Amino acid sequence: MALSTLTARVDENDKAEFDSFCSSVGLTSSAAINIYVKTVLRERRIPFEIKQDDPFYNLNNQAYILKSVQELREGKGTVHELIEDSDE
Repeated sequence: MALSTLTARVDENDKAEFDSFCSSVGLTSSAAINIYVKTVLRERRIPFEIKQDDPFYNLNNQAYILKSVQELREGKGTVHELIEDSDE
């Protein structure tokens, strides 16, 4: 079997931590990446969940909400009655 080189750019600290982890479980980084590649090919999927977090909880939105709440507490906002949707 001919071997080929796979090159990927990763953060320097991440690489050091990855190398350290692999060493602690008795693997080289190359062996760990080969396990990942073989798993992807065998299962025909990424072997872990990839998801986007709920955008409501992102830092920008949370900061906006906290700022708005503070403004309401300072009397800088307008309180509106809840409008119910009758189209049920």
